[in-house]
Amino acid sequence: MAFVTSQDMLIKADQQGYAVGAFNVENMEMVMAVIRACEELNAPAMLQTTPSTIGYAGLPLFVANVKTCAEAAKVPICLHLDHGSSYDLAMQALRQGYSSIMIDGSKLSLEENILLSARVADACRANNIPVEAELGKVGGKEDDLEVSDPGYTDPEDAVRFVRETGVTSLAVAIGTAHGIYKGEPRLDINRLSEIDQVVDIPLVLHGASGVPDETVKECIRRGIRKVNFATELRIAYSDGIKEYLSEDPSVFDPKKYGRRGMEKVTELVKQKILVCGSENKA
Repeated sequence: MAFVTSQDMLIKADQQGYAVGAFNVENMEMVMAVIRACEELNAPAMLQTTPSTIGYAGLPLFVANVKTCAEAAKVPICLHLDHGSSYDLAMQALRQGYSSIMIDGSKLSLEENILLSARVADACRANNIPVEAELGKVGGKEDDLEVSDPGYTDPEDAVRFVRETGVTSLAVAIGTAHGIYKGEPRLDINRLSEIDQVVDIPLVLHGASGVPDETVKECIRRGIRKVNFATELRIAYSDGIKEYLSEDPSVFDPKKYGRRGMEKVTELVKQKILVCGSENKA
């Protein structure tokens, strides 16, 4: 259908009460696998890359890869910078053609986070590119950012943050964590409802890999409009390759085991689209 920004898809999700799946991709195979799932279920999606993924292949390659696949797809696809670690990286992604930007100043003080996020939002607004920011600290490890002492998002701070930054979506900290959970996560669902009541932009849930589906659905009912999935996709892709190589250790054609990895990712993404309720929303 088109290579688009995240603005319209998140507004539509907010109006109709579902969430857009945001899927981290590491290579060409994962890009194709995610889009295949979206086409099969007629769902919009955001494809994301973190700073370490960008360091692996570079901004131009991911833009060319996702844009080429998106323009041939039957559904709207967005390319999002996930956990943009600096103003410079955010601007590089903007110039290279990313259609959605996240700036993550959550490790900073509230005032510093506001200043950084507002600076990125101002620059992107001039180019009609939406900006996500994070308030509070989601636990766990994402790239080189590790948070051992997570902090919950304060609803009053969220009001000030949205007003003073002009960001278009807000990632909130309610007890989720990046990476693999050691036990079932306990989320502050009531805090999410409080934030949703006082903030008028779409809310984002990070660290959803490993969170029970019913819990994710409850978060969506309480205002989440974008759900991030990363770790589970990496595991699925790797498991597919390991599975194929265990069956045929002599294989040397990467296309063969790559397809198995893609199949695993496509099936997982379809499951997550149904959890988000974004099927037939393209």
